[in-house]
Amino acid sequence: MSEQMNELQTTVPDGKPDIRSMTLAELRDFLSGLGEKPFRAAQLYRWMHVQMADSLEEMTNLSRDLRAKLAAEAELVTVKKLDVLVSGIDGTRKYLFELPDGNVIESVFMRYQHGNSVCVSSQAGCRMGCRFCASTLNGLARNLRASEILEQVYQIRRDTGERVSNVVIMGSGEPLDNYDAVVRFIRLLTGEDGQNISQRNVTLSTCGLVPGIRRLAGEGLSITLALSLHAPNDEIRKSLMPIAGTYPMEEVLDACADYFARTGRRVTFEYSLAGGVNDSPENAEELARRIGKLHGHVNLIPVNPIRERSFVQSARPEINRFREILEKHGITATVRREMGRDINGACGQLRKSYIDTHAAGGGGQR
Repeated sequence: MSEQMNELQTTVPDGKPDIRSMTLAELRDFLSGLGEKPFRAAQLYRWMHVQMADSLEEMTNLSRDLRAKLAAEAELVTVKKLDVLVSGIDGTRKYLFELPDGNVIESVFMRYQHGNSVCVSSQAGCRMGCRFCASTLNGLARNLRASEILEQVYQIRRDTGERVSNVVIMGSGEPLDNYDAVVRFIRLLTGEDGQNISQRNVTLSTCGLVPGIRRLAGEGLSITLALSLHAPNDEIRKSLMPIAGTYPMEEVLDACADYFARTGRRVTFEYSLAGGVNDSPENAEELARRIGKLHGHVNLIPVNPIRERSFVQSARPEINRFREILEKHGITATVRREMGRDINGACGQLRKSYIDTHAAGGGGQR
């Protein structure tokens, strides 16, 4: 990573160093520049990424002078919990967080038998324009820094008091549209000096930015790539996802094949089923022909209806029939368990509701 990119990824808008976004090596260099001993970096790093400290004042084994110096010379980025909705159905917790500049994002905490999972946002809003997603309705406000993505995990851990074993980058935003910060986040999250979450338990979901997929394949990471496919052909996909006009399915699927070849990690194909749009037996057959040789797994998702769009969920018999056709062709397929349906479960709904309410009241984002 170039010196310029390091600077872009580890500073906040006023130019102060963003110490929570720094690697341990970068932190050593920074503290050395302040005249501090190298071992102080390990102490500070542990406070930020293991103890998940909210403030410098919590860091009691750092001298008062050092804490004052850090307060003057650096920024410890935190996000503020504005709201949390708890599902009465399955205990899923949906969080609304405020960023330091007043933008808002949302994250989700889900409990599964295999462990707790957190879904994080990588951008405030999104510019991809996928028609079934509420995240994109207000456009893109800005990219998140690595520290702001990490803070979603840390705040949820502090709030629940429970360990997180799985992280999915599937909240608001297109992760590969914020490539450098997202890769930095993954390395910090999975590093042995921090949360030490296995890279195999991290999933990145993309709508199909081909250059980003190919670049990601060369990062040496062991994460799962999930492609938001949602259609068996370019015609239907273009009607759902504007990005399909830039990257045709053949090009996207070729990039996914390259990702599997270079990483050994099986790609997951996300497929939102919308009644009368992409859920027919013919659609299933065509999908099977398109992805049958890619060794992927299909995650069928009953679409979450949103007020601004006319999509409706496929009926259960259609969902089951679609899955059975894929399995007949030797493709592993599962139907995603619906989590938090009673608390604005669709991605971006809680954030949009907050923005609309504050705009109507004369407030809004700063």
